[in-house]
Amino acid sequence: MTITESEASVREHVVDDIPAPTGTASAAETSTRPKRWPGLVAAALGLGGAMLAHQLVPAMGVLTWAVALGMVAGNTGMLRGAAKQGLNLITKRLLRIGIVLLGFSVSFGAIAALGVGTIGLTVVTLVTTLLVTTWLGNRAKLGPARALLIGTGFAICGASAIAAMEDTAGADEDDVAVGIAMVTLFGTAAMVLLPLLAGPLGLSDAQFGIWAGASIQEVGQVVAAAGAGGAAVVAIAVVVKLTRVLLLAPVVAAASVRRRMVAGGEGTASKRPPLVPLFVLGFLACVALRSTGMIPTGALTVISQVQVAALGAALFGMGASVQIASLFRRSGPVLVVATLSTLIVAGVSLAGVLLLGH
Repeated sequence: MTITESEASVREHVVDDIPAPTGTASAAETSTRPKRWPGLVAAALGLGGAMLAHQLVPAMGVLTWAVALGMVAGNTGMLRGAAKQGLNLITKRLLRIGIVLLGFSVSFGAIAALGVGTIGLTVVTLVTTLLVTTWLGNRAKLGPARALLIGTGFAICGASAIAAMEDTAGADEDDVAVGIAMVTLFGTAAMVLLPLLAGPLGLSDAQFGIWAGASIQEVGQVVAAAGAGGAAVVAIAVVVKLTRVLLLAPVVAAASVRRRMVAGGEGTASKRPPLVPLFVLGFLACVALRSTGMIPTGALTVISQVQVAALGAALFGMGASVQIASLFRRSGPVLVVATLSTLIVAGVSLAGVLLLGH
């Protein structure tokens, strides 16, 4: 049986009209789909650069360097095409992994050993700094998202806290970059000034350790500030600092619940943030696991390195999405809010230290 040209033409049109099976993609779609590998390579290079820069200038942490190098790469045309698309694909996932693994840095036992007074001081300082800074940011018309990120960064743990709060706050990359720039600038200033003030204020080693841990943003900055007092002072300061890190989980969860309630009448449930973000639960699970004492010290060291790598790579990607020109718009109000926030966190924690009289 032969097929006429007209019949063949009809069959070709019929075949063309049949939709492709579900789950398959055409060659053109496959070729244009963003790939993760170029992004992973870019993130690895950015992380390596941040770690090298940290070795050269230890005063700035790896995470801060990662954001800075990402901004340079994103604004100078160093990242293009597949690399930039791939970096956008992996940034959020790496960020979540890093925040979850951050939970292995703190245990409930170490925090309990501080005593009720020191824990209470840390909580009061954190809550006061967060609420007042956010209020000041809103009064200065920074925008709710940027105000919350700056408040979170100064109150809790700098860049890590800002990155963790980004989605819950409804913030964008510029908000994140501004927040990290502020905690870096003022955290570095506090790192230098607090040790100089300890003597004139008549603080004991224990008092200074608590003050440094309760008021300085980044863990690296806390270690650098307390280092002059010796290993005992560093140990106290770091545990107080990690108490603030632990409080990251309830703060993000509370902010998420509040935003969900506000958004309750503004759209469907699918548009609202989750009641408690999944990565917050993962963070708490890691804290609980660390608290059991079952994880070997060597494993904790490796986990810590993976955590820094994941967060560093993610923040490099976030920095690459920032337009530097946008950071200088209305920078005056941001600097005022950050200055006041620094005075609040340092003042409230110092008052608490003197009141406790360790």
